[in-house]
Amino acid sequence: MSASLIIIFSFTYLGLLFGIAYAAEKTGRGQRLMAQNPYMYAFSLAVYCTAWTFYGSVGRASTDGIGFLPIYIGPTLMAPLWYIILRKFIAISKSQRITSIADFISSRYGKSVFLGALVTIISVFGVIPYIALQLKAISLSFNIMMEQMTELETSFSSGVDFYQDTAFYITIILAWFTILFGARHLEATEQHEGLVAAVAFESLVKLVAFLAVGIFVTFFLYNGPSDLFLKAASRPELSRLFTIDSLGGGSTNWFFLTMISMSAVIFLPRQFHISVVENVDIRHLNKAIWLFPLYMFIINLFVLPIAVGGGLEFEGMGIEADTYVLALPLDANQGWLAMLVFLGGLSAATSMVIVATIALSIMISNNLVVPFLLRTSIVRENFVQDISSRLIGIRRLSITIVLLLAYSYFRSIGQNYSLVSIGLISFVAVAQFAPAAILGVFWRGGTKAGAITALLTGFLMWGYTLPLPSLAEVGILNDDFIEHGLFGIEALKPYQFMGVTSLDRISHAAFWSLLLNLTAYLVVSLLTKQSALEHAQSSLFVNISRYVEDQSESRVWRGKAYLHDIQLLLNRFLGKSRADKLLRSYARRHKIDLEKLIEADAALVNYAERLLAGAIGAASSRLLIASVVKEEPLSIKEVMTVLDETQQLVRYSRAIEKKSQELERTSRELQSANLRLKEMDRLKDDFITTVTHELRTPMTSIKALSSILYENEEMDVAKRREFLQIITQECERITRLINQVLDLEKMESGHAEWKMASLDLAHVVEHSIKGLKQLCNERGIQVVKLVEPQLPTLMGDKDRLMQVVVNLLSNAIKFCPSENGVIMVSLRKSGEYIVLKVKDNGVGISPEEQTYIFNKFTQFNDYKSGRPQGSGLGLSISWRIVVHHGGTIRVESEKGRGATFIVSLPIPNLKELPEREQAVTAH
Repeated sequence: MSASLIIIFSFTYLGLLFGIAYAAEKTGRGQRLMAQNPYMYAFSLAVYCTAWTFYGSVGRASTDGIGFLPIYIGPTLMAPLWYIILRKFIAISKSQRITSIADFISSRYGKSVFLGALVTIISVFGVIPYIALQLKAISLSFNIMMEQMTELETSFSSGVDFYQDTAFYITIILAWFTILFGARHLEATEQHEGLVAAVAFESLVKLVAFLAVGIFVTFFLYNGPSDLFLKAASRPELSRLFTIDSLGGGSTNWFFLTMISMSAVIFLPRQFHISVVENVDIRHLNKAIWLFPLYMFIINLFVLPIAVGGGLEFEGMGIEADTYVLALPLDANQGWLAMLVFLGGLSAATSMVIVATIALSIMISNNLVVPFLLRTSIVRENFVQDISSRLIGIRRLSITIVLLLAYSYFRSIGQNYSLVSIGLISFVAVAQFAPAAILGVFWRGGTKAGAITALLTGFLMWGYTLPLPSLAEVGILNDDFIEHGLFGIEALKPYQFMGVTSLDRISHAAFWSLLLNLTAYLVVSLLTKQSALEHAQSSLFVNISRYVEDQSESRVWRGKAYLHDIQLLLNRFLGKSRADKLLRSYARRHKIDLEKLIEADAALVNYAERLLAGAIGAASSRLLIASVVKEEPLSIKEVMTVLDETQQLVRYSRAIEKKSQELERTSRELQSANLRLKEMDRLKDDFITTVTHELRTPMTSIKALSSILYENEEMDVAKRREFLQIITQECERITRLINQVLDLEKMESGHAEWKMASLDLAHVVEHSIKGLKQLCNERGIQVVKLVEPQLPTLMGDKDRLMQVVVNLLSNAIKFCPSENGVIMVSLRKSGEYIVLKVKDNGVGISPEEQTYIFNKFTQFNDYKSGRPQGSGLGLSISWRIVVHHGGTIRVESEKGRGATFIVSLPIPNLKELPEREQAVTAH
């Protein structure tokens, strides 16, 4: 495949990433996208799966079989613990405006500048080999794509000048993209929505690519897993991969690899940056707790099949196992699959490089460069009014230096080791942060001296047992100490320290470095005392849930400060416009007149310190504030008094807020009840008016006709009979109205009598339609009946169910237009219910009216007169009848487009149907 085509695809893909990042950050759109999408946060955590996962896991599986699994078992076991550990880390970091793992640890131990610098140095030394791993993977895959599989040794030879090395140009391109992604703004705590979106997208790409090559090898090169593994079982060198013997050191090595991977998923600078600093909603962690382990499970499904397939296909060819993922599609002439795999590997590597380098540049800037600048005339004498642009430049320079150092490591050492070996060196390095960080948020007794001693001890042991021997093995250092120990002392052999020979190199280094680290932390912390600031910070970190989320109100400070000096600092490090905006916002919240304010109180000083911490880190912001204020030292007792007062204020504030919410809720409930009472009163008045009208009309008619009959004894017989018929009909009308009122009262009081028996609802519907047929004919309304045959019988009161059907049909007739009205009546079985629908093409019912249509006294204007007709009790009674039968009744309608009433009645178990009708009284 030509180099130009590979380069075009690579740059197109990188351009797509930048486009995704730009779209995500565009005018607030990214913020909403991140705030509302926990899946994006969960997928961004898969930056843990780098080129090591994409290429190196197959390489390790080809020699150790399932020995590659501990690196993924560890994070899987850690994920449920995130709910306790990572949740607390996020809460603390948002409260303290933490910018990095170095900032986190230094803040816990009194905002120590030295401790922040130490963590930064360990991170740089520990992560640079890991970045070099990614450069190796990209360069290796690029060369393979150009069909140089037989010349790999030459392409990585130290004799090749850097300007002829593919990896050098890849390094420069990655530096440029990293600057574009993460070094455009100063505030490190400001979420990079675009960066997270791009990383989440890359996580999907590498997952799809790896699954594609896995499926191809398993089901196209071979006839499924059984065929693949049966062929491998016939080869002794491959069959051993399926046995425990392939694990080398066995369970002990697995234990240590699992432990260091558990810590790496939190403490690798890139993981801390994505999972903690870039988190916009702590609730997103709930989704990540299960989705991240699921992602790792899926991406590792085909690791062993690819490793076995590569071993079968390339036996005796001398091709590195790390390259099987890409070499297999190329060997099978699957060019486009190979390109997809290449882009997947590029995604795995670039996402790690970009995020890790951004995290390291923030740490270098905030914990090394800025503290140095604060001690020079550049800051102290105000030679530069706006330092923010200089600091951004420092971060960009840091990115470039870190990547060049990684390239140098790759050129001098990295080409001699597998991808997994390089990655594990970094894992052991960052594991040194675990005791000081985890114990620091659960145990208040940890001291700065203990943390410094622990980190120095662990770091030195790591360096002695892993990087130094690596330098010796490639000829940079004398290798005598590897064979005979330092100063010829056998017990000081780096790979067999104190005579321990049962562990592999990684597990050996992890065991001794972490043992000495933890021991030093506990012993020194117990023997030393905390300063007042350490004591305050330890209380805040351990008991973060007791304090307000915004720690600017925690006044652990006493002294004298001038607003003018605070303003100058904020202007120079944040920019004047942003600083003014933030100060005005603070003044509005606290009702302060900045024009009249001369001295800044403790709350304002703490607020300014936290703003600066978001830009330059907690330790540097502490130094900066100390340079312009006269702070009086506080004793530990005074600090604890202040913190106790803060907690009391928090509890009091929460109690007041709770009471306020309860009062507000009670007020809303009373207001709602009052509105309901007013509505009921209005309905009652309407009902009385309606019922009075309904009674007066027939009574007037009866009275008038009776008088006529009384006064005209010789009236024609036909006329007399007509008048008597009208009087009879009006009496029936009065009787119906009275019966409805009585029925409703009985139903509400629970004394209605129900005659339950087996019945055919189709016959009830048929009888009801016949009873209203004449009225429909008079109004010119067509009734269409659709009844499903052989419907099951129901258990119910026939007369009352007929009352429901008649009510629904009468309403439909009332509101249908004359001459062209249509009523659709359907009856069918749906699951365990028989469903009756009565649909008309009348005036319809608005959404507002539908909310109270089944209430008592509810009336609507009919089609002709525009006035309410009837008592307003029919639907209310129908609702009660249906509910008594265990069913439901509802309406679907739009204004002007008719209405559909839907009644669902449950079908009883046939074995439970009674053989005879019985009277049942509802109570």
